[in-house]
Amino acid sequence: MKISEILRGKAVTVSCEVFPPKPGADQGQMEQVVSSLAGLSPDFISVTYGAAGKTRQNTLEVACMVQRCGVTPIAHLTCVSAGREKIREQLDSLAGAGVENILALRGDIPEGTEFPDPQHYRYAADLVREIREDGRFCIGGACYPEGHVESDSRERDMDHLKEKVEAGCEFLTSQMFFDNDIFYNFLYHILAREIRVPVIAGVMPVTNARQIRRITQISGTALPLRFRMILDRFGGDPASMKQAGIAYATDQIIDLIANGVRGVHIYTMNRPEIAASIMENLSSILGR
Repeated sequence: MKISEILRGKAVTVSCEVFPPKPGADQGQMEQVVSSLAGLSPDFISVTYGAAGKTRQNTLEVACMVQRCGVTPIAHLTCVSAGREKIREQLDSLAGAGVENILALRGDIPEGTEFPDPQHYRYAADLVREIREDGRFCIGGACYPEGHVESDSRERDMDHLKEKVEAGCEFLTSQMFFDNDIFYNFLYHILAREIRVPVIAGVMPVTNARQIRRITQISGTALPLRFRMILDRFGGDPASMKQAGIAYATDQIIDLIANGVRGVHIYTMNRPEIAASIMENLSSILGR
């Protein structure tokens, strides 16, 4: 099923994300993760691509696992390290496997490579146009409530986002954020730019203080005072940090839904037990 249809047909959607194992890793463990997440009845599961497309074949395999579990998959596809012929091959592989949804991303620029390579795509919008011309997929894109880490201004970031939507993105999924007011402010600004596709809010339950500090340094995501206090108080105690992180993410999602946000995407980091705890906390709110 295409995600655009899912978003139109439900008052609130909840989705989650998995990342494929590295080549040579235990596939049985990945199957267990996918099965456990599918058992929570998410509206769809996204499957990441890996840095520089290093897990691209595994992305297809995991997307097929998701389908076999009866859940709609969306496969990430990055273009910065792939030529147009390679992208067309991957589109054929995805379509041949019955995958109907793609999250189109530029991807991280590998160190020591020329960018932009004339044989490759420069921006995600270029990839979106290619997929749209193909005609077989529902296309999603990424958005950045606090601005893309490489962007020099909010206006430039909004220009690129609008171009991506006009190229064919049917919905957007946000990078994680920890202050909902930042997300609401972002929604206000994109409406002012006549960007009117559905925007799914990305929420990451933080259960590891060291990990989140590293991620936020890379992504530029701000940590509000309330969240920093949680990290300072519970970051050294894994059990307490896990409980506090689940509670914080749950509170974020409740506030988002109460304020009319119709789509929430949980970055699960391949930990279905975390997603299960959040879904349990929201069971009556979601009617599941």
